[in-house]
Amino acid sequence: MGFKNKLFVGLLIVMASLLTGYGLTESQVHHETDPIPFEEFSQSIKGTDRMVEMVPVPGGQFTMGSDEYGGKHQVEVDPFWISKFEITWDLYNQFANASLEDLRRDLFKTFYGVDIDADAISSPTLTDEVLEVLREADIPADVISTPSPSWGDLTRGMGTDGYPAVNVTHYAAFMFTKWLTVKTGNFYRLPTEAEWELACRGGIEGEDHPGGIDQHAWHRENSGRTYHQPGSKEPNSLGIHDMLGNVAEWTFDQYHEDYIQRLEGEPAVNPWFRPDELYPRAVRGGSWMDSPEQASCFQRRGSDPNWKRDDPQLPKSLWWHTNAFNIGFRVVKPANQPESAEDMEEYWIEAIQDYN
Repeated sequence: MGFKNKLFVGLLIVMASLLTGYGLTESQVHHETDPIPFEEFSQSIKGTDRMVEMVPVPGGQFTMGSDEYGGKHQVEVDPFWISKFEITWDLYNQFANASLEDLRRDLFKTFYGVDIDADAISSPTLTDEVLEVLREADIPADVISTPSPSWGDLTRGMGTDGYPAVNVTHYAAFMFTKWLTVKTGNFYRLPTEAEWELACRGGIEGEDHPGGIDQHAWHRENSGRTYHQPGSKEPNSLGIHDMLGNVAEWTFDQYHEDYIQRLEGEPAVNPWFRPDELYPRAVRGGSWMDSPEQASCFQRRGSDPNWKRDDPQLPKSLWWHTNAFNIGFRVVKPANQPESAEDMEEYWIEAIQDYN
């Protein structure tokens, strides 16, 4: 179901007319800041004291893959920013503990430019009665929602203060990017496999990871059997930390073992295999549990139902794994931002119940 149908079905009939009077279309997106130069920046998050540090990755054409990891193919991607560090528990919990009432207010302001809490609105069509309807309306869970309580300690005692968020499902990581979009007014999502590999390798003309693996990655032989705080190893040539190890990272793609063979075009432009099945989803990079050989920009794996094997629920949680202590994520902000909610919707994925 599309965004306009998801969001308060009957209410949107009212919204369409009142927003026309307000001088907006119902798909208009409102950015809080002017365009940012294509350089490193820190994204503030409304209502929190947290920041996401973002590193620019110039786009262009590169040879994706390797003969050892299933072949090569010419790929072209648009420029984007990627988070300098893996998303930590400190930041993820801002989303997990978010107030749905606050999210409702921020959603209307971000997508429609309507401040439903304002004492006075310039448009006479936004009557007190209509504003009250908006204030009381529920946001359907598939538009935006927050995680359910987790089952026990999903860190295995490894810590949360400054450590990477793990055991979050692909859907949870995706919904975090929706929350970040609503809170900032800028469009965020997970990186595609192509974007992730380009960033890991240091860009089109990058130097990859200068120096030895131990200088850049936490892996099975040096991690002490635990993850570590992001940024405690040297960054790659673009200034991005922990892409080879620490935790492996979700991408935005359905996992296909024959990924390279499925690419179309020469080059393949902005390839993305939109998820339409729960398993497997694509994860890139090595982790603290993997061998040094797996600390590679070419390392790929697919998610597995066994990552929830200790979840006693049926269906199993949309939000949490129980046995993926080495899987985390980071976020991307495309340089070419969507201009409307409908454009964003192209990247929105559906929740799928897990009966495995």
